[in-house]
Order: sequence, then structure tokens, then C-alpha cells
Amino acid sequence: MNDYYATIGVSREASAEEIKRAYRKQARKLHPDVNPSEEAAEQFKALSQAYEVLSDPQKRQQYDMGVDPFGARGGAGQGQGFSFTDIMDAFFGGGSPTGGRGPRSREQRGQDALVPLEIDLRDAVFGGESDLTFDTAVTCQVCSGEGSRPGTGKRTCGVCNGVGQVQEIQNSFLGQVRTTRPCGSCRGFGEVITDPCFDCSGEGRVRDRRTISLKVPAGVDTGTRIQLGGEGEAGPGGGPSGDLYVEIHVRKHSVFQRQADDLHCSVEVPMTAAALGTTLTLDTFDGERELEIKAGTQPGEVLTLRGQGVTHLRSSARGDLHVHANVRTPTKVDHQQEELLRQLAKERGEETPDGRLQPVNQGIFGRLRDAFAGR
Repeated sequence: MNDYYATIGVSREASAEEIKRAYRKQARKLHPDVNPSEEAAEQFKALSQAYEVLSDPQKRQQYDMGVDPFGARGGAGQGQGFSFTDIMDAFFGGGSPTGGRGPRSREQRGQDALVPLEIDLRDAVFGGESDLTFDTAVTCQVCSGEGSRPGTGKRTCGVCNGVGQVQEIQNSFLGQVRTTRPCGSCRGFGEVITDPCFDCSGEGRVRDRRTISLKVPAGVDTGTRIQLGGEGEAGPGGGPSGDLYVEIHVRKHSVFQRQADDLHCSVEVPMTAAALGTTLTLDTFDGERELEIKAGTQPGEVLTLRGQGVTHLRSSARGDLHVHANVRTPTKVDHQQEELLRQLAKERGEETPDGRLQPVNQGIFGRLRDAFAGR
């Protein structure tokens, strides 16, 4: 029996990753596209055979126990007995002509993938387009997902004769019981790759970095997931790709805070403007907008601009922009201004306040939080 470990150039204690790395290193030297000599071709064939055994945990275990996986044959017993597989097939329909369920396909659906994406608040308000870069499994370009070296193919498994299953007969108190299990030589595929692709090691896919352009719909918020069908990991054996889920994270804005589809911000209003009234020009996501400050505006009063908030998801309607008035009291006044204020206080009878106690002012966003919590 051939020494497969020596053929690949690793010890018997080598890990699966070490075996894979050593195989790739030698395959690049002995590959017919690189080294066309007959000697190299024979060595490459022996290398591929060794890797086929040592890369499969079941085959490697058989080999370590002294059994040649290419020389073993399934225990398709003779004689009369009953098969649980035959009973199941009688009720639910047979699989293969031999009574089993047939070989399984190498083509498997790829796994779904989840990647995060950070966007600005403006993109959440109006929608936008972002480039998304992520690492994933993609179809091998060398073998087009087949798993075998270009120009080669697959051979029918000599252990199960292409069925993908082997049968064993065991004696029990009920008589002879025939059981069916996946073939350990071909892993249930019914065929064996004779010359695995040295780039993907026969899997039909490799790890690579992809960049796609993603249209972000208006109205998304942190935690929103966007599903992109067929953009996930490529499946083994050239199978279909899974889905890609993009989880949105909206960056904090320096001015605006979001509550549902409404936006909140504050604006400083001089004490005199709050008392007399004025019109302010605000820089919003929609450009400059005028905000009317009515005479007698109080600290913390909320002024609303309708339809200037976040676009509703799956709708063209929008939330509102709520502006919280922060009335600014002057900290320093000159003599003339002080006299004017004293005269105003005298005229309004406010020279000596009554000092009545009031509840603690929670602040703009404290009141806002309590309002939402009470809903």
C-alpha cells in the first residue's frame, strides 16, 4: 500500500490544514499546465490520489487502520434477509434500482451570509446607494465549480459502483438484517474526482473578496436587514448561492436625532426674540427652511416643520421635523441694558418673584423620552 503521507510530504500527525497546504504547494509544481513531462504527470496523479484519501476523514481513518480505501469493497452481502430500507421504500417510494436512495448530488446550496453596513442619516432619510465589500465563498474560476482539473472528469466509485451507498448484512434474533449507509469511499456521491482542481482542492469554490453596489431604500433604520437573493456564499460543487443579508447601522448625526420617522433638533433663541417673535432660517436635509418663532415662545417649546422628517419605509410619506426652542438668557449686560431690564421688570410687576416651587425641569430630551415611554 502506498505511503500517502510521504507522497504529500507531511507527517502522520499532520492536521487537515497542513495536508491541504502541502498538497497545494506540490500541485502547483507538478500540474500538467506547469510541468508537461510524463514523470510529473504520474507524480501529480499519485499526489491527487493521496490527497483524495487524506483529505477525507473517513478514508484517512481507514488508511491509518491499514485498509486501502481504493481496494475496499462494500459488504453487499448474499443470502435472504429483509431490509429496513426496502420497507421504507415500499411505503414512500424507492430511490435507486438497488433498493437504496441513490447517490447524493455534489451540488449543494451555499450558506446565507450576514454583513453589516454603516450609512449616514441622510441616506436613511432619502435612500441612497453604497458599495459593499465583504469576504465570501465564490465559484472557482479555474474549474467553474466542477471541482476537477480542467480536461479531466470524474470516475464511477469502484466501492459502491456509483450508487453512493453500501449495504451490510448483520445477523440478529430476527434473522439477517440488511442496513444501508453512505459509501465511505465517495462520501455518498457515487463518483470520485480523479484529479482535483489544485486551486479549490476539489470543492468547486474558493474564498475571495467581493464588492457589490447596494441600493439602500429610504426609511431604513439601525437593525433593518435587506435580503439579496443569490448573493450569499457559493454552493459546493457548483451549487446555487445562498442569500445575502445586509444589516443596516445608521451613524449618529451631529445635529438631528431620530425617533421613529420623526427628526428632532434644538435651536437657540435669544430671550428678546422669544418674547417678541421672529423668523429663523434653518439648514435642514431639504435645504434652508424658515421657522416662525411666535411671540412669547417658552424654553423647551416644540415647533414642528411638517413632512421634513424621515421617509416612511415602503411609502413616499415622511415624518416631521421637531425643533425644540432653547431660549438663551444673557449672562452679561451693560449698564444701559440692565436699566432697561429693570424698567421692564417694574412694568411687568416682576421685581420680586413669588418663589413658588415647581417640578424639576427634565430637559428637552428627557421629556421627549418620557413622552415616548408613555405611549
